[in-house]
Amino acid sequence: MVNLVAAQKPLLHGLMKMAGVKSHLVEIEPGTVMNFWVPVETIKKQKPKKGEKTNQTVTKPTKPVVVLVHGFAAEGIVTWQFQVGALTKKYSLYIPDLLFFGGSITDKTDRSPTFQAETLVKGLKQLGVEKCVVVGFSYGGMVAFKMAELYPELVEAMVVSGSILAMTDSISNSTLSSLGFKSSSELLLPSSVKGLKALLSVAVHKKLWFPNRLHKDFLEATR
Repeated sequence: MVNLVAAQKPLLHGLMKMAGVKSHLVEIEPGTVMNFWVPVETIKKQKPKKGEKTNQTVTKPTKPVVVLVHGFAAEGIVTWQFQVGALTKKYSLYIPDLLFFGGSITDKTDRSPTFQAETLVKGLKQLGVEKCVVVGFSYGGMVAFKMAELYPELVEAMVVSGSILAMTDSISNSTLSSLGFKSSSELLLPSSVKGLKALLSVAVHKKLWFPNRLHKDFLEATR
């Protein structure tokens, strides 16, 4: 049976390229690779020599830079797909997949927002970004706060939605208890349709109805 969530990704990627951004992998260091959706005009293909693969060079952005940082539930382009078309008209848009999401991987054991922020900034600098406005949603807001704290010369302004400065035990335990979960990983990494519905119930303002089939496909596509 076709996984409906996985099947729509090629279409989404094509639409994003038409809107002005495309996927680009950045090697931060050996063992750590971060996927960014970057302005199409900043990626230039170099004519390869005989027997070599086509190389790509990255140029600096030509418009004010906006960095969109996704939350815990999905990778970058899935979270921000509806904002891309409007923002690329006036801004150079950069949409990362945070480590452990989408196409971003690392062999490091660090899982902190600080490590995410440091890695994200290293990637942006490799892409030629010198100043930016950071927009963070949920978990992405925590990473954005860390970026602004550690790199004030890079972050000119911030927009944060549905987030907190940091997750403390008191916040975590009270929230988890009210939702019927014993740990953060139980809530944030659901393994069942019921668990995914619970996660979505706290991630959106208005409850949206989706068939169980779609929830199952989402769980399979994101494993």
